[in-house]
Amino acid sequence: MNKPDYIKVHPNFKWNGVARDKKGLLALANDFIKEGEEFERITGEFLLDWFDTKKYVTATSSGTTGIPKKIKIDKQAMVFSALATAEFFDLKAGNRVLNCLSTNYIAGKMMLIRSIFLGFEMDFVAPNSNSLKNNTIIYDFVAMVPLQVENSINELVNVRKLIIGGAKINQNLKSQLLDLPTLVYETYGMTETITHIAVKKISNNYFSVLPNVTISTDDRNCLVIDVPRISNAKIVTNDVVNIISNSEFELLGRIDNVINSAGVKLFPEQIEMKLGNKMQTRFFVIGIPDDQYGEQLALVIEGDSISFDDDFFNDLLPYEKPKTIHFIDNFLETESGKIKRKETLNLV
Repeated sequence: MNKPDYIKVHPNFKWNGVARDKKGLLALANDFIKEGEEFERITGEFLLDWFDTKKYVTATSSGTTGIPKKIKIDKQAMVFSALATAEFFDLKAGNRVLNCLSTNYIAGKMMLIRSIFLGFEMDFVAPNSNSLKNNTIIYDFVAMVPLQVENSINELVNVRKLIIGGAKINQNLKSQLLDLPTLVYETYGMTETITHIAVKKISNNYFSVLPNVTISTDDRNCLVIDVPRISNAKIVTNDVVNIISNSEFELLGRIDNVINSAGVKLFPEQIEMKLGNKMQTRFFVIGIPDDQYGEQLALVIEGDSISFDDDFFNDLLPYEKPKTIHFIDNFLETESGKIKRKETLNLV
């Protein structure tokens, strides 16, 4: 495949209803930097970086493959990522999209690049928790984090295709989304893979990889991703998976979250899935050091103390039932909404 010109601005591209070429985008970037709000200033700086003479932009890695760090991301690879997304979701020039994600992160950056390069009509709004409030516009494609989705349930009927990333979707939210006419997908990806390399409909159990993505596992059963157009080296993750086929995998959980209790390996994410429909507030399970078992399973709940009926944990296997239950007023979380499990546990 011939390399597309990454600084190309598609003739159909519009920003908040206004057609803008490269010159127009640079002018907008400078206005944002001089007079815009914080989210606009960050976006303006990214646009100037995108159109400069360097072949890369700098971003902070997600921490999925190790400690978060500054990494260089090839601009050409970002365009290939945009093309893969367009192919998988059948997106075309002239589609109307909403960009409500922070340009601080790769997901927000990529919504900009998809729109500019592929010719979308992009509405750009502040990346707050109510980005779709009172919206009546029909959008072909929107990307959100779970908190934004939770606050936009009533408006999502006007979204044809929605992708959700940045944090886990809880079972209560999933149940609400299943009743909508919107095609809703959960994404799998990280900064190193330039956003998602796999997606799954929320009604499915398995992720399907995007075009030109090859998957395998290492000796830990953790996912290894090979995307030649995006990374010269294979990307080794800390996510334990079950490979279903050449293009599908089941995500079991993070290897650094695995609990080893009396020789039995427990995946918190699998236990949390079983409890999700019963819990009315945020929670997680985690291992606590124990002299007898090595680790014992603990349930940590956000909010006031509550009691449970005797049959509350009946859906769990005997060794999946929490040995202790802890309550805490507010969980600690990352800027993208992921719960900081160990840091939160330290507050208990």
